[in-house]
Amino acid sequence: MALWDRITGEFIDIIEWTEPSQNEILAHRFTRYKNEIKNGAKLIVREGQAAAFVREGQLADVKTPGTYTLDTKNMPILSTILGWKYGFESPFKAEVYFISTRQWTDQKWGTQNPVMMRDPEFGPVRVRAFGSYAFKVTDPGTFLKELVATDPSFEAYEISAQFRNTIVSRFVDVIGSSKIPVLDLAGNYERCGKLALDRISPEIQKMGISLTQFYIENISLPPEVEAALDKRTQMSVLGNLDQYTKFQTAEAIRDAAQNPGGIAGVGAGVGAGFAVGGAMANAMQPQAAPAPSAAMPPPLPTAVTFFAAINGAQAGPFDLSRLGEMARAGQLTRDTLVWRAGMANWAAAGTVVELASAFAAVPPPLPPM
Repeated sequence: MALWDRITGEFIDIIEWTEPSQNEILAHRFTRYKNEIKNGAKLIVREGQAAAFVREGQLADVKTPGTYTLDTKNMPILSTILGWKYGFESPFKAEVYFISTRQWTDQKWGTQNPVMMRDPEFGPVRVRAFGSYAFKVTDPGTFLKELVATDPSFEAYEISAQFRNTIVSRFVDVIGSSKIPVLDLAGNYERCGKLALDRISPEIQKMGISLTQFYIENISLPPEVEAALDKRTQMSVLGNLDQYTKFQTAEAIRDAAQNPGGIAGVGAGVGAGFAVGGAMANAMQPQAAPAPSAAMPPPLPTAVTFFAAINGAQAGPFDLSRLGEMARAGQLTRDTLVWRAGMANWAAAGTVVELASAFAAVPPPLPPM
């Protein structure tokens, strides 16, 4: 009997999986010839692992950390599937998957392209973001059915792309709905991370995985927007030009004290400080409006002058005052031909509107007797 016990003991299975270092294997199928497991086989499940039995494509049982001797007492589900009424005395066939349930940390995520969002101060802006997250398998059965299937060695990289897409999509939703201004995002990383975690977790849990940590490491703006903000910051810093001049002077004195050249550097630095400060002060002072010029009267109108045909000869020019005197003296009558600049031809004085005042005090000719 002792010899027989020794021989049969050589056939007792030990089913275990020791994860190799520096690996990212989430699920590993234990390999046996024809998947046969002998009666009384010992199953060792280490901390951070779970073991799942699959029989004919059906999930039969899931074991948590511990050491098990496989028989009908601790394999009720598998026994029911196989129809063992009296226990099993012969080898049975089943696939054993070891699933890593430890926490997987330092997983990276990030926006592949800038994301458009509307900022209350700057309007539409594009932002980039990146960070890290951690996850673990919390439901080995669901994880096996939803992701692993028949893969003999399922690794983390096989789901990293799907995780990143889900995380970025939900993160964009959170940033857009949070209404947090761009300049205030840096002070709200924790709040945004918690909101994103709450939004992402339900989708990840459908695969038997829990997102345990989610961190935002940076949210940045495009270079051109950052350059504009830098300019704005510089203008804000230089708002008090008097303080800026004093600062420049103090800097020049400090540098000169460290320079063996001595006092010459002080003078140059102080002069430069005052010059720069003065120039900037002048540039930023509101320009005084030019003093209004003294009110000047418009130029005197040019006197209208006429030429007159007196005794068959051209005479003049005469202004209106002189023509009035000539009309009262009888030298100028309504029939006298007159001309001024702008008239096409000579005309009778009585037909010219400008000369009506000259004949106002002159009676018309007597009617024929």
